Amino acid sequence: MPHNLTPSTERNWFGHPRGLSVLFLTEMWEMFSFFGMRALLVYYMTKHLDMDQEYASLVYGAYAAFVYFTPVFGGMIADRWLGRRNAVVIGGITMALGHFMMASEPLFYPALATIALGNGLFLPSLASQIEGLYRDGDPRSKTAYNIYYVGINLGGFMAPLVCGSLGEWYGWHWGFAAAGLGMLLSVAIYLAGRRYLPPEPPRRERVATRPPVDRAVIDRFMLLIGIAAIVVVFRGAYEQTGNTIALWADQGVDRQLGNWVIPMTWFQAINSLVVFAFTPLLVARWARLARRGVETPWLAKMAFGAFVVGCSFLMLAAVEAWCEAHGTRASWLWLVAFFVLLTTGELYILPVGLGLFGRMAPEGFRATSIATWFFAGFFGNLLAGALGTLWSQLSHPWFFTLIAAVAGLSASLLYMLGRRIGDVEIHASAAVVLAR
Repeated sequence: MPHNLTPSTERNWFGHPRGLSVLFLTEMWEMFSFFGMRALLVYYMTKHLDMDQEYASLVYGAYAAFVYFTPVFGGMIADRWLGRRNAVVIGGITMALGHFMMASEPLFYPALATIALGNGLFLPSLASQIEGLYRDGDPRSKTAYNIYYVGINLGGFMAPLVCGSLGEWYGWHWGFAAAGLGMLLSVAIYLAGRRYLPPEPPRRERVATRPPVDRAVIDRFMLLIGIAAIVVVFRGAYEQTGNTIALWADQGVDRQLGNWVIPMTWFQAINSLVVFAFTPLLVARWARLARRGVETPWLAKMAFGAFVVGCSFLMLAAVEAWCEAHGTRASWLWLVAFFVLLTTGELYILPVGLGLFGRMAPEGFRATSIATWFFAGFFGNLLAGALGTLWSQLSHPWFFTLIAAVAGLSASLLYMLGRRIGDVEIHASAAVVLAR
């Protein structure tokens, strides 16, 4: 029996198994490296490599897309051949190599490809180990993904402050090097805490025990793909945070605070700060409602989150319209307010969606299922990159209005899908598949 499923009294962090802390810290430092590099990427391309904005937006979108594309194949490789533990270690080392390669301008494109390839093995293989930490029916598993999501964003909070400051003040390459060191620390933590994670069956056993791909499994994946397709639309809006929002922070925001100018990369840390500040409050609220028998449908939560994100961009449209009419730049406080509102919506859709894909995964296909969720990020980032090219062609108020409409469209689609299939059907279908 797995070590982490035996003692029900084994508690370490928020009353969860120790293995969740290991996965939390591993992902935290991986996200430190990822968001550290991402905070610098658009500025590095436009200010150091002298790319024009439209081309830089496309490169950014293509890179971010392939970060989410490679996990589809990485998840399959982990499920079928490597095993999740080996995939995490190999992927992490590969990503660290890519971050260090960013220090050389001629290796810019190969470095981006190396990071994306390593991420393909690392990302689904790490997240897919969460469900194995809990017995079937353990109520703690419902909030495990939200807690894991805090780890993602704790790393994302530190990254712009550390890597962004090093890049802006001492040189972009120092920021990329710090991101590489964060990735190495992530791998070291994972290796040190392996004994607390779900055991990895031998490859022969993994292949032998995998259930057949029958109609139930196909139907489950078709539903997941449908949800992922709507999330693609949502990410077209959400992924502007590291692209056009970063450009707006540099060009359209008054960052003066007394005699000091706030570094432009620091604002990207607000997103993660709000995540780990608000997540405990949301988890406690949902747990309190669950004890009273009140369960908000999964897709209704996600639809609400997309709607709130749309409102955050609509707020920026109004702010920019006022600023253009008065010939001034927006106060940095509006950028802070934007990230607070956007992140509040994010908490209702991204961690909830990740948890939904983890709980509905057919046995033997968990990493593949998680990879399907991340695959939505591939097309979503391609869409975000394409939309980002309009930044130089539209007025900023109209651009933000367009992005708000994209987020609103995803909210409507999620709501209609939830009304059509019903949350009860999701839980029932998941139970059938997981019981196989």
